[in-house]
Amino acid sequence: MEAGPVPPEREEQPMNRETATTQCIDPVHYAERGYPHEAWAWLRRNEPVAWCEPPGFPPFWAITKHDDVVFLSKQPHRFLNEPTMAIFPSEFYQSDDFPLRHLINMDPPEHRSYRGLISAQFTPRALEPKRAAVEAIVDSILDAAAEKQELDFVRDVSAIMPIAVIAEMLGIPEPDRDQFFHWTNQTIAPEDPEYSQGASARETSDAAIQAQSAYFMQMVAERRASTRDDLVGRLAAARIDGEPIPDFELLSYLVLLVVAGNETTRNAATGGLHALITHPEQLAALRADPIGRIRPAVEEIVRWVTPVNQFCRTSIEDVELRGRKIRAGEAMCLFYASANRDEEIYDDPFAFRIDRWPNRHLGFGIGEHVCMGAHLARLELQILFAKLFERLEHVEPAGELERQRSSFVGGIKRMPVRLRLTP
Repeated sequence: MEAGPVPPEREEQPMNRETATTQCIDPVHYAERGYPHEAWAWLRRNEPVAWCEPPGFPPFWAITKHDDVVFLSKQPHRFLNEPTMAIFPSEFYQSDDFPLRHLINMDPPEHRSYRGLISAQFTPRALEPKRAAVEAIVDSILDAAAEKQELDFVRDVSAIMPIAVIAEMLGIPEPDRDQFFHWTNQTIAPEDPEYSQGASARETSDAAIQAQSAYFMQMVAERRASTRDDLVGRLAAARIDGEPIPDFELLSYLVLLVVAGNETTRNAATGGLHALITHPEQLAALRADPIGRIRPAVEEIVRWVTPVNQFCRTSIEDVELRGRKIRAGEAMCLFYASANRDEEIYDDPFAFRIDRWPNRHLGFGIGEHVCMGAHLARLELQILFAKLFERLEHVEPAGELERQRSSFVGGIKRMPVRLRLTP
């Protein structure tokens, strides 16, 4: 999530295959320097389908071109999400028991059945009545921020909004929402030492998932005893093939909703402001017309930030892609952040331009597994940035930002800023 990644033609250090295939998945590199755009640019030019065997990770094919990501994503019957959802450190695969079974690691026809249970709650029409509630949440957050001279934009703004919105939709009481913020960090970036709760990253992730599952199990029991019209209540009452959702899949579904509903929007909001601060001409343009320019600005923010970096597909048969023979059962890692800088798709891809339109980014994925919450994320980001820039008088960095140690998501943990807002 570099504010201005060095374009490939101006790389300061020579890139080679070994460096590129290591950097593209190394969580330490992500924490220290952000997304490895130089490595991806080298791979797109020289080896867009590259076999990678980085130390500490299982081997995989790195897929770095936009069209290849689209091709693999639009054939869910040939290229499966199971058994490898994404590339994590090797310790995650020491056990065959994955701690969750949800939409992201389901395939057709099961995936379609489970997605259809609540997908209607995330359409633009269904979300429109929630606009006022989101606006009230954002107003409250900005009112509190206006009282401070310096703040951490993550802790004080971008982390509060999405967890408050998805928690309200799920029915999670307000006093418990901060705990979910910590649990989701441990789930999504367990490699980060700050979030460690066990002897390994897998233990940290498993413990956070188990804690969330226990919490939701109690909520499910309460909803089944006394129905409430929230997402927990709807899923507790839902049926698949005439039967209640099994507990493991039900709890996995709820954990996915709260983790995805928090992490991705939070990281897009933080990375978006960082991009605007480091591109003052774009910040000035948005300040001049926050309402008229908000829609393309948010799409460019999502392209630029790409809050979820990678998922995998596994072919059910041998397949050839750009002249490389991929064997059945081998993992293909789709790097969305690389696809969103593909020189063949985007005019000047290393330029951050809030007027870029149309914007064919893959920040929410594509195909059957496109993010179910994409419209909710857009609504939240449009409201946050429109209201922020209606009130913004001044913003500047107030210290160094800190990134999560994770190659799964591009997350900023802390971003101190001086922010002056009108009351």
